[in-house]
Amino acid sequence: MQIYMVGGAVRDKLLGRPVNDHDWVVVGATPEQMLELGYLPVGRDFPVFLHPETREEYALARTERKSGRGYRGFEVQSSPDVTLEEDLSRRDLTINAIATSAYRTSAGGIFDPYSGAKDIEARVLRHVTDAFREDPVRILRVARFAARFTDFTVAPETMQLMREMVAHGEVDHLVAERVWQELARGLMEEKPSRMFEVLRECGALQVLLPEVARLWGVPQRAEYHPEVDTGVHLMMVLDMSARLQAPLTVRFACLAHDLGKGSTPADLLPRHIGHEERSAKLLRGVADRLRVPVDCRETADVVAREHGNIHRSSTLSAAALLRLLERCDAIRKPERFADILLACECDARGRLGFEESAYPQRPRLAAVLAAVQSLVTRDIAAHAAAKGVSGPQVGALIHQGRVDVVAQWLVHHGDAA
Repeated sequence: MQIYMVGGAVRDKLLGRPVNDHDWVVVGATPEQMLELGYLPVGRDFPVFLHPETREEYALARTERKSGRGYRGFEVQSSPDVTLEEDLSRRDLTINAIATSAYRTSAGGIFDPYSGAKDIEARVLRHVTDAFREDPVRILRVARFAARFTDFTVAPETMQLMREMVAHGEVDHLVAERVWQELARGLMEEKPSRMFEVLRECGALQVLLPEVARLWGVPQRAEYHPEVDTGVHLMMVLDMSARLQAPLTVRFACLAHDLGKGSTPADLLPRHIGHEERSAKLLRGVADRLRVPVDCRETADVVAREHGNIHRSSTLSAAALLRLLERCDAIRKPERFADILLACECDARGRLGFEESAYPQRPRLAAVLAAVQSLVTRDIAAHAAAKGVSGPQVGALIHQGRVDVVAQWLVHHGDAA
């Protein structure tokens, strides 16, 4: 039995990046031997075990043979005869097909049959073997790695292979959960725009997210968007969300906020009248198709519908400001409203020449919400009950009380109600 550290842990060590998780491969062992040593079985499709002390995953060396469409269409063989090189050959990229002995104590000594260390030095994402084409998830992984390793480029032969996979329909067979998993991870990388640029270049974006793909080439009004192209703007917004270290809910909302601009009638361009509602409708289709989590879906829906009103909120009256808060459900869900405001800041600053601009709407609306929340509504309800007022009339009194609080806030902060 021989144990090797493989994959991302070795790659990140060679890159000088922090290593958070270790992947281990065991060569020359059987499942029975692993059980005798106290390892706990967890693999459903192939033999994977948890170390009895560290709880890290140890996988028996295996090979894979394509048996059907999609990423599930594989037959897995694991036996003591499978070599380390054979195990590494099934991996996606050369930079992930490097191993080192678990017991190595000195520098060097890596096992690198596919020249992954050389590609790390050259900053290239390159497929290991032609078997890459058998798993369409690898297209998403390459795109995600491009978003993480921002100074790496995709090897031309790998990009061509990805194009061929798209043309042959492999991407059509990806399951929704796996697409969302990879997209979500890519959105959280250092430069998420690169993920979508790679997917667009190989043609996969048109298959997976046609609502996003059609935004490139759609013009916008230059006085508001000096970058003009809607697709370019979207990429700038996504990268701003990463710069501001936004959570996934915000980053997905950024991705979906302008989907409706891709369906603006040509005779209206470069204006996009009514794109907010069209964006919200398209978002619902994307969220259903990819089974997007509820928190991401709900935040994105509000941002799609209300980002224009939030941008213009400094011109709103007290009553209009309260209606905006109510449409955003900000009073009941203030934490989500904070995410909504952050997404709107990403949108505003994700424009050419506006990257360093302030976005006063965010602290201003947060302060307005705090003022509304300071109103003790139970006192209003109690006072109304004492006068025999009940039902919808109490709600109307609370609403008016909140309008009055906002109006007072505007006066005290130099704004007209």
